[in-house]
Amino acid sequence: MRKSGFVYIMTSPIRNVLYVGVTSELPGRIWKHKNKYYPDSFTAKYNCTVLVYYQNFDDIVDAIAEEKRIKKGNRKQKEDLIISMNPEWKDLTDSIF
Repeated sequence: MRKSGFVYIMTSPIRNVLYVGVTSELPGRIWKHKNKYYPDSFTAKYNCTVLVYYQNFDDIVDAIAEEKRIKKGNRKQKEDLIISMNPEWKDLTDSIF
C-alpha cells in the first residue's frame, strides 16, 4: 500500500523567508510549524508560520521528488509557484483542517 504525501511552502508574516517541506501528514506538520514545536528549527528561527502553498501526491516518493525539484529552484520560481495557487499569499491553514 502506498503512502500519500504533501509538498508545502511556509513563509513568515512579512514574506522574507520561504521554507519548502514534505510530509505525509500535513495538518499535524503545519500545527508544529505554527506552534514552534521544535524551537531550534529553521521555521521557528525565521518565524515561518504562514502556509502559502501545498500539493497532494498519491505517493510520498513523488512528493519527495517534487520537494527536491522546488528546492533547486530560485526564489522567483518558488514565488511563481505560490502565486499559481494562492495569488494573494493568504494563509491556507484553514483549508487543510
